[in-house]
Amino acid sequence: METTTTIPAVVDAIQEQVDKASSLFTDITNYFLGILPLLIIAIIVMAVGVLLSRLISRIVSKAMKRSNVEDSARSFLVSVIKTALYVLVIIMALSVLNVPMSSIITVLGAAGLAVSLALQNCLTNLCGGFIILFSKPFASGDTVEIDGTLGIVESIGVLYTKMRTFDGKSIFIPNGKVSDTKLVNYTETPTRRIDLKYDISYTASYDKARQIIMTVVMENNMILDEPAPIIRMGEHKDSSISVDVLVWVNNSDYNEVKYTLNEQIKHLFDKNEIDIPFNQLDVHIVEEKNDRKEKSFKN
Repeated sequence: METTTTIPAVVDAIQEQVDKASSLFTDITNYFLGILPLLIIAIIVMAVGVLLSRLISRIVSKAMKRSNVEDSARSFLVSVIKTALYVLVIIMALSVLNVPMSSIITVLGAAGLAVSLALQNCLTNLCGGFIILFSKPFASGDTVEIDGTLGIVESIGVLYTKMRTFDGKSIFIPNGKVSDTKLVNYTETPTRRIDLKYDISYTASYDKARQIIMTVVMENNMILDEPAPIIRMGEHKDSSISVDVLVWVNNSDYNEVKYTLNEQIKHLFDKNEIDIPFNQLDVHIVEEKNDRKEKSFKN
């Protein structure tokens, strides 16, 4: 009797579960059938959006390449643009499916704010990199002085600018600092002026010294005729007279001309007995004796 009563109950329970599963499947099927047109439109929006994003990224990349933007910076910028476009495409597809976007945008905004606060220094360097890349105060291969550091620019990254100093050191300077400090570009113009100063004693002939320097300058083929060289008396010092020598050269000849002038002028000064004095002080002491005598000591 118990067995007869139990079997119908089990059958009823199974039937109930089957009915629930069938109802759930029917509801899911009806839901998907209802949103099928929207789903197809969303897929089309995604496909077209991805294609347009790739096309725009290629166009931007080619434009940056024609503008001589650094390779590393160009790839980063293209990646950022492509990612932003993909996010926009996803938002458009979800909006087609009537997904509430206000909550998603709020979450994205809060996440973006948190990331920006955590990466404040990186964002400063990133903005500095964009300023450098688009304003172009210098390019790879230029000789520049950044915040007192002199060297040749090897590469301009998104976050750092890499320089190689003349003694072989590699220096990485944050772009935020580069865009916010004094910068001197020595190779932006094709020519550069060499400023030299030579000290001669008061007993030496200034005219003779000037003529020696003029001869050395005129015989150097790397020194430009225009602007004309300037060789003039610069200053009356305590122990010497300074002679200013200002000559213009091509950027590539700067160091060679500078060293050559210093060597040749020193050699000719020695040969013609033009003294280059060291610092000295004349002290006069007066002694009171029967006969006043003055002795001069030279230190």
